[in-house]
Amino acid sequence: MDAVARCRHFPPMLDRRLQLGRVRLAGTPWRPAALVLLCLILWLPGVISIPASDRDESRFVQGTKQMLETGDFVSIRNGEEARNRKPIGIYWLQAPFAATGRTVGLATFNPVWPYRIPSVLGGLLAVLATYGLWRGVIGREAAFLAAAMLGASVIVAVEAGIAKTDATLLGVTTLAMGLLARAYLDPGGLSAARAGIFWLAIGAGVLVKGPVTPMVAGVAVLSLVVVDRRGRGAGWLRTLRPRWGVPLMLAVVLPWFIAIGIATGGKFFVDSIGGDLAAKLASGDDSHGGPPGLHLVLLPLLFFPFSIPVIRSLPGTWRERHDPVIRFLLAWIVPAWIVFELVPTKLPHYTLPLYPALALLAARWTLDRSRHPPPRWIAMLSTIAFIASAAVLGLGLAALPFVAAPGLTTLDLLGIPALAGVAIGAWLILRAAKRQDWPAVARAGLIAAPLLYWPSLGFELPELTPLWISPRVEAALAAHWPDGKPADAAFGAAGFREPSLMFLAGTDTQWLYGGSGAARFLAAGPDRVAAVGDRDIAQFHAEADKLGIAPRAFAEVAGFNYSRGRRVSLTLFDVPK
Repeated sequence: MDAVARCRHFPPMLDRRLQLGRVRLAGTPWRPAALVLLCLILWLPGVISIPASDRDESRFVQGTKQMLETGDFVSIRNGEEARNRKPIGIYWLQAPFAATGRTVGLATFNPVWPYRIPSVLGGLLAVLATYGLWRGVIGREAAFLAAAMLGASVIVAVEAGIAKTDATLLGVTTLAMGLLARAYLDPGGLSAARAGIFWLAIGAGVLVKGPVTPMVAGVAVLSLVVVDRRGRGAGWLRTLRPRWGVPLMLAVVLPWFIAIGIATGGKFFVDSIGGDLAAKLASGDDSHGGPPGLHLVLLPLLFFPFSIPVIRSLPGTWRERHDPVIRFLLAWIVPAWIVFELVPTKLPHYTLPLYPALALLAARWTLDRSRHPPPRWIAMLSTIAFIASAAVLGLGLAALPFVAAPGLTTLDLLGIPALAGVAIGAWLILRAAKRQDWPAVARAGLIAAPLLYWPSLGFELPELTPLWISPRVEAALAAHWPDGKPADAAFGAAGFREPSLMFLAGTDTQWLYGGSGAARFLAAGPDRVAAVGDRDIAQFHAEADKLGIAPRAFAEVAGFNYSRGRRVSLTLFDVPK
């Protein structure tokens, strides 16, 4: 029995699907291949060319690098420091790609890009699951458009190019929620194999980022059960086979949690739950706090260039909340969104696992000829928010070179192509929106995406060398030791403690405290190099005089430390023999 026949007990959903089925957005029968090609075209320029970024990405890749160096695939460390914040999943996913990249010599130009492959694959999984698991529910064209919107959005394009957890989390959560939707919309149509994949996806989500995937699925289930308490109730949950599904999920999760508990004497759980998670729930962890509503304010920027249809679809969506499809998508979005808004710590990517549902609602509304137009104030708000987002992106990218490298130089021109791309894309979208031609708005958005990402991710950011201090320090060290770092040599840094430097300069990089610590480090042995920040130079020379050494400056690296929001200059010293 096909999906249409099984869903006849939901007439509004079926009628809407038949209407959407008559709209042809993409004539090709190879939609999955087209989606993969679209995403790779948009994402790969940044994945390949942007150096390792601070701080989270470099912390993750350094942890993976140390696993390969030590052969310890249970504990997570950055140098001598235990990294007891996130589970092991992303490190295990990065390790084979990193090892292969090093072995075959593909990572010499930019050593971080193999570590980013799991993020690319996670993003692709999210896009393909959005299409594959929803094409039988909202129509092939609408599911195709939703998947394309998701892959072309700013937040996904950025996260798919960073070697950390969030794009991978998006992929497994989208897969889990798509299968949960099948269980809800078509009880009895979910096979045992798909139920097993659901529980495997939940387990993978736990290994990648702890409680996020179970929380998103759990609050969605809870809200659906509450809303349906007088009707369907919770009987549809049996379709998921929890009697053997939960043990399957635990079989994925428990082995490593037991192993890390033994390896660290339980300290991992103290640090990750009592430290990292508790800090996020209690206050703005690492100065990343924000008031409730911040995620909503950021939505137009993060879903650019499709924020107009996303916002305009919401009133009509709420009006149709009794449609089971809409009810499920709202249950996916609303309760988890409230949780993220209430958590004091706020980072833009926290709500990313909810974006596939927003894309599905927006695509459905875009292609629905009987769509409900939004109130005038919502329409105006969506246009203003879109223009503001375009201005922030375009002007921000144009201004970035002036912030990173003050003074009139050729670097100041690097942001002009991105500004022009954003302006052209925004003009195409606004022109189509003015005509109320929503399929044309979607097409214009897909044209605007490469006009933004190619010049910014593929050209401006890689070429803006003042941002990339660590690669230039690594280059200076390579020039200092042209035959490779001697076995008894050592490198330390004072005034610049960014994880990208350890990733590039070596796991044995030592963090030195102040200029006096740098001087003592140089005096402690032969063939040593210390990088000293401009704020520590005076103290460094004073301590060197006391110790009776005569350091020689052989390189200087100046740039903009975006993690701290200030310019910094590092001088590299050795002590001549």
